[in-house]
Amino acid sequence: MPPHFSPSSVRLDDLPHPVVAGLISVIVNYGGTFILVFQAAKIAGLSPQLTASWVWSISIGVGLTGLFLSLRYREPIITAWSTPAAAFLVTALATTPYAEAIGAYMISAAAFVVLGISGYFEKVIRLIPPGIASGLLAGILLQFGIGAFAGASVDPLLVGSLIFAYVALKRLSARYAVVGILVLGLVFLVAQGRVDLSGLTLKFAAPVFTMPEFSLNALLSVALPLFLITLSGQYMPGMLVLRNDGFKTSANPIVTVTGLGSLAMAPFGSHAFNIAAITAAIATGKEAHDDPSKRWIAGVAAGCFYILVGVFGVTLAALFMAFPATFITTLAGLALLGTIGGSLAAAMADPTSREAALITFLASAANIKLLGIGGAFWGLLIGLAAAIVLNGHPPRRVRQPKTASEGISK
Repeated sequence: MPPHFSPSSVRLDDLPHPVVAGLISVIVNYGGTFILVFQAAKIAGLSPQLTASWVWSISIGVGLTGLFLSLRYREPIITAWSTPAAAFLVTALATTPYAEAIGAYMISAAAFVVLGISGYFEKVIRLIPPGIASGLLAGILLQFGIGAFAGASVDPLLVGSLIFAYVALKRLSARYAVVGILVLGLVFLVAQGRVDLSGLTLKFAAPVFTMPEFSLNALLSVALPLFLITLSGQYMPGMLVLRNDGFKTSANPIVTVTGLGSLAMAPFGSHAFNIAAITAAIATGKEAHDDPSKRWIAGVAAGCFYILVGVFGVTLAALFMAFPATFITTLAGLALLGTIGGSLAAAMADPTSREAALITFLASAANIKLLGIGGAFWGLLIGLAAAIVLNGHPPRRVRQPKTASEGISK
C-alpha cells in the first residue's frame, strides 16, 4: 500500500494547483450533473423559492462538510451531492409528496450516521484488494477519458485546441497543464461569445424550511433506495478513490459527518451528500500537487467554492451550467488522464490479481444498471466474484497502519 502522507508547511506557491483542482471539480459537478436537481424539482412541481433552497442547502452542506473534513484530516476529502440519487429522484418525486420526501431524506441521512458510528463500512472497504480497487476506479473514470476526445466530432475547434494545449503544456511544464487548459478554454469561450455574462446578477439565496412528514410509502419507495443508491454508487467508489492515491482517513468519520450534514440540511431540500468519486479524483492525483501532503488544499478550496455558490443560490449554479457540454467533458477528461493511467498501472501491477482487476475494470466501464443500482456496485461485485473464483478464497483484510483519524472515529 502507498505510504501515509504527513501534512507539511504550506507556501504561497503551493496554492495555485490545488486551488484550481478544487475549482475544476466544482465546475465539473455543477456543469455536468446538476441539471438533474433542476429536473427533479420541476417534476416535483417545486416553486422557484423551494428550488433555490435546494440549491442553497446542498451547496452549503457539501461545502462545509468537505471544508471541515479536509482541514481536520489534512487530506483532499471532496464531498458532493449524490448524483445517482438525484437521477432516482427525477422519477421518485413524481409520485411522492414533497414533505414526505423530506422525511425520507432525513431517515436515509440518519441511517448513514448510524453506519458511520458503527464502523462497519470501514471494515468492508479494507476487504477490497488494491488491484480490484484500482480496476474499479479506472473503469469508472474511463468514460470521462473517452469524453475528452469524443466531443471533437461536435466541437472540433474547442476540443482540438484544449487537447493540443494540454499536450503542449505537458511537454513544456507538466505542472501547469490542467491550470493552462482551464484558463485557455475560458478565454476561448469568452472570445467566441459562447459564455453570456450580460444577464448575470448575484442574488442571495433564501433557505426555505419544510416541515418533514413520515410515511411507510416514502420510507420504502424513497428512503431505502436513496440509502442503497448513495452507499453503492457514491460512498464505495469515493472511498476507493482516496485509498487508490494513498490517503487513509477512516471511512467512519467521513460517513458520519456527511450523514449529519445531510440530516441538518434535509428540511431545506438537500436530498443527500457524500464523499465524491469522479470529481474527487481530480483533487487526489498528481495534477492537484506533486506533493501528496499538500493536496488537502484542493479539498478546502472546493469547499469554499461550494459555499460561494450556495450563498448566491441558483445564480452561480446556472453560470456553471452555461458552459458548453463539450468544454466540461473535455476539461474533466483531460484532468483525469493521470489518474486513469495510474489506476490502470496499479490494477495490472500484480500478476496474481491482474485478470480479476481487468474483469473489474471492464465490468465497471460497461456501467451495468440493474435493479436501480449503478455500474460501480456491479463492477465491484463482479470483480470480487472473479477474484474469489480465480484465487480460490475470499479477499483477505488489507492491513493498514492505524492513523490518528481512525482512533478518533472508533
